[in-house]
Amino acid sequence: MALGRFTIAWALAAAIAGTSISSKAQDKPKPQPEKVMTPQQAKELFDSVDEIMTFVAADTGLPPVVKVKRKLLTRDEVNAYLTKSFDEDESAKRLQRSEIVLKKFGLLNRDFNLRPFLLSLLTEQIAGFYDDKTKIVNLLNWIEPEEQKPVLAHELTHAVQDQKIGLEKWGTDGFKGISKSAGEDSARVVSDELETARQAVTEGQAMAVFVDWSLPKGQTIADSPDIAKNIRDNAADTTGSPVMARAPLLLQRSLVFPYSDGLAFEQELLIKGGKSVAFAGALASPPNSSFEIMHPDAYLAHAPIPMLRLPNVHTLLDADYDPYDLGVMGELDVEIMASLFGGEDLGTAIAPQWDGGVYYAAQRRAATVAEKLTPASLGVLYLSRWKTEEAAETFRKIYTAQLGRKYSGLKERHADESEGEQVFSTPEGDVLLTLTGKDLWVSEGFPLLLGRKLRDATLAVQGSGPMQIAGNELTLGTSAALARFGMLKPSTVERYTSPRLVLQ
Repeated sequence: MALGRFTIAWALAAAIAGTSISSKAQDKPKPQPEKVMTPQQAKELFDSVDEIMTFVAADTGLPPVVKVKRKLLTRDEVNAYLTKSFDEDESAKRLQRSEIVLKKFGLLNRDFNLRPFLLSLLTEQIAGFYDDKTKIVNLLNWIEPEEQKPVLAHELTHAVQDQKIGLEKWGTDGFKGISKSAGEDSARVVSDELETARQAVTEGQAMAVFVDWSLPKGQTIADSPDIAKNIRDNAADTTGSPVMARAPLLLQRSLVFPYSDGLAFEQELLIKGGKSVAFAGALASPPNSSFEIMHPDAYLAHAPIPMLRLPNVHTLLDADYDPYDLGVMGELDVEIMASLFGGEDLGTAIAPQWDGGVYYAAQRRAATVAEKLTPASLGVLYLSRWKTEEAAETFRKIYTAQLGRKYSGLKERHADESEGEQVFSTPEGDVLLTLTGKDLWVSEGFPLLLGRKLRDATLAVQGSGPMQIAGNELTLGTSAALARFGMLKPSTVERYTSPRLVLQ
């Protein structure tokens, strides 16, 4: 999913830890009234675009075809643009629909309101953006010119990417609305994660240029191997973003993904294949899944990607349920879920044992208008596959333990359980878990008999080996929906980079 060409600055804030921190960053100035740029400052900033573009072209090997237009915006203009884009974008619409699915799985608290949070994050942190519809790099009149120069290095990378492959079409899967047939379900599971993977490529490339611009002259990310690792190690650092400091773990981890993991992906390509493979090559032959982003060697080796299939659920569901959402439960999803319910160490340990996951959500037609705004209206199915039976059993325990957190009055019905099953009653309907070797089946909200029919149909269509492409990963909808919302305050990043950057 995607929303306009923007970058998440708080993610960069946690990103480039490990290099020098200037004394100016350590001594925080007192808040000052907001000042706007003078005409002379604006002219100098606009003049710097061409100089920075020269650096970007050399760093990426992607020369600009035409001169990039530039525009200076006020805070009110930016806020109005963000709100309008968020409300109109197809990816944002799916993201808002996915909110109650995330809550159904326990990845977001039931009282959390996603839309105002994401808009608050953007308006708090944005520092500039490239618009791939208007082809304009937009600068902000309330941020010091020197602070916007590293932003320009990032955003002008998006400009040369756009001139190379056309970002607006290249970065989307083309689907709109809700899948309503088995054929469309399969097509979406196969291709939906295209957006996530391609967003990680474009943001990872832009991050690589941002880092190269920020490092002392002569150094690059290719010869600074600790940078990408430090980004991921410090991804939980929310200094500089009061909004992000209040965010659930799901958002703190998933929103940083295109930047931290995208940069690590690009760094591996630079080291093992050089500039042509990391930039033009990755745009010409991009990865199709977050699995490839998280495992660059798999991308370079063209290795098969774990993917599970959905059966034709419509014959079982459509009489009483409307299709609502579907996609992949990927490695990042299970890492977040296990960390939430079992602790970070357990999440980190079990995630590499993931070997595929798929989910489907349907909404009860009989639900009231008010109920349809809540997770109580949904039935969800989820098949999770693991590399070992021990890992599958561990994940079953993790998943079972968190049911009491989601549902008040949870009660296990031992008398209704068959071999390998756990059956529970909840105020939102039955819950069925079935462990079969390396597979864990979950249905929540569907009547027990229907849950068993869905389980049997889903297990029957699975193959014994991995397939070539994976679908849309549930938690990464948030990152893809915001990843194109411009670069945010570089001061949150600069404390981790070189003195070449000017800190607030």
